[in-house]
Order: sequence, then C-alpha cells, then structure tokens
Amino acid sequence: MSLRRFILKRILSIIPILFGVSLITFALVHLTPGDPIDQMVGVNPHVTASDEAQLRDRYGLNRPLWEQYGVWMGNVLTGDFGQVYSNGRDVSAVIMMRLPETIALGIFGWVFGLAIAIPTGIYAAVKKGQLADDASRFIALSGISIPNFWLGLMLILIGAVTLSLWPVLPPSRQPLYHPYMLWYLVLPGITIGTAAAASIMRVMRTSMAEELNKEYVTAARAKGLPEQTVILKHVLRNSLISVVTLAATLTASIVAGSVVVEVVFNWPGLGRELINAINGREINLIMAITLFTGVFIIIANLIADILYAVLDPRIRYD
Repeated sequence: MSLRRFILKRILSIIPILFGVSLITFALVHLTPGDPIDQMVGVNPHVTASDEAQLRDRYGLNRPLWEQYGVWMGNVLTGDFGQVYSNGRDVSAVIMMRLPETIALGIFGWVFGLAIAIPTGIYAAVKKGQLADDASRFIALSGISIPNFWLGLMLILIGAVTLSLWPVLPPSRQPLYHPYMLWYLVLPGITIGTAAAASIMRVMRTSMAEELNKEYVTAARAKGLPEQTVILKHVLRNSLISVVTLAATLTASIVAGSVVVEVVFNWPGLGRELINAINGREINLIMAITLFTGVFIIIANLIADILYAVLDPRIRYD
C-alpha cells in the first residue's frame, strides 16, 4: 500500500469516529438532570413557568432528542456551533478566545516532557543495570503513577505558598505573551508534562537498550568509532522511531489531561471552560469543546500513524 493510500484510509476513518463521539456526548449530556433553562431560572426567581416554556421553545429544547441532534449536526456542518444560552455569545468565539491558552499549556508540557525524557532515557540505557538506570526507572514509574491534580497541588504548595516564587493564581487581565503569564505557565506545564516525560523516558530507555545489543553497534565499535558517535549518530536514530510515534500519541493525553490541570491552576483555557459549561448545562458549548478535542486527538493519532509509516514502511501493509 502506498503512503498516499495509507494516509487517505486513515483520514476516511475519522468521519465515523467523530460521528460516534458527537452522538455519545450528546446522549450523555441529556442523560444528566437539568438543562440550561433550569440553570437560568434558578438564578432568576421572577421567571414564570410561561417564560420558561418560551425559552425552551426558542432554543428548541422541547423537541425530541433525535430532532435536536439532527438540527445541531446540520448547523455544525455549516460551521455554526450555536450560542451560549446564558449570555448569547457565539460558541466559536468562546473556543477561539480560550484556545491559545490551552495550546500554550500543551506545547509547554510537550516540550518539557521531551527535554527531560530523551536525555534521561539515553543515559539510563547507556548505564543499564547501574544505579542511574535504577533511579531513572523509579522516577519514570513515579511520574506515571502520580495523579495530575495531586502533583499540581504540591507544586502550588511548594512553589507558590512556601517559596513564593510563583503567584497562587494567574495574573488577571494580562495577555498570554505577558512575562507574568508565561512565568505562571511553568507550574501547570510541568504538571501536565510529567506523565508524558515518564512514558517517553521508559520507551527511550528500552528502545536504546535493545539497539545497543544489535550487531551493527558491535561493528561500529569494532571500526574504532567513538562511543559518542555510535550512540548519537547510529543508535539514537533507530531508537527514535518508537519515541516519535509515542510523543505524537501522548499529545492527545496532554490535551485530555489539561482539563484537570487548568481547573487546579485556574488556567483560562478550554479545559476550565468545559467544566464551567458542564456545571451550567451549556449543551452547545459542551458539544463544541468535546468535538474540537476529539478532532485534535484524532489528528494527533493520525500524525503518529503517518510518522510510523514513514519511519517504518512495513506498517503500511498491516
């Protein structure tokens, strides 16, 4: 199978996945008690039953669920994600406003994970069976096991409360590129990147250790090549196949984990906006953020598949 057909096959598989994600999300949202009108009426005691019925009729919430889903899907296909019920704002505008913060958090966590994992994994593989190897495996296991919310709270306690190096809350009314915002980004970035770093470190170490035992490494050493050249030029290149695909796949985990991290650090991204939308039963906003996150995760997995196919052509025939 050619690379072009392989990519086309993967792209076509996205359509039923997104349809399933939207359908399941729509069903789960409507299985929870209450709707946006209940939330609006709850904060305004002067709204009568007649007013409540008019609001439901206005937003189409009194229609059968299959009809509501059909209307929503038809609007989405035309690029209309609806409005936020409580304030009338366009859902697309809300997502675009919160998206840069989530992207910045994800990039920081991704870069932090790679910067820590690759050198540590290489060093652990070279020192296999020694104290450095045991320490790296312990650190990797700890990084995978520690929950994001606990690690975030500990970083706030130590870095913000005890040492006063970071503010407890993000600076208000500051653009993302402001130095204060970028400095505050360090703690949530470390929190979200720790698990990714631990996973990549383990794969890097295992892959490097396997490559170091192969015949071409013995031959390179027999030719008198410096150990640094053997490791960085020959072994590292072959070891990165697994790491590159895992790094692309972990991008999806970073996006999913940003929900918890953004709530812990009060970071103004899509994750915190999703929690607020769930609390307010904002169906359109919940659907849009979930669908957008699903698209991002699918694209990350698609990139991982493509990279794997490019680096190892045998995967195209599976």
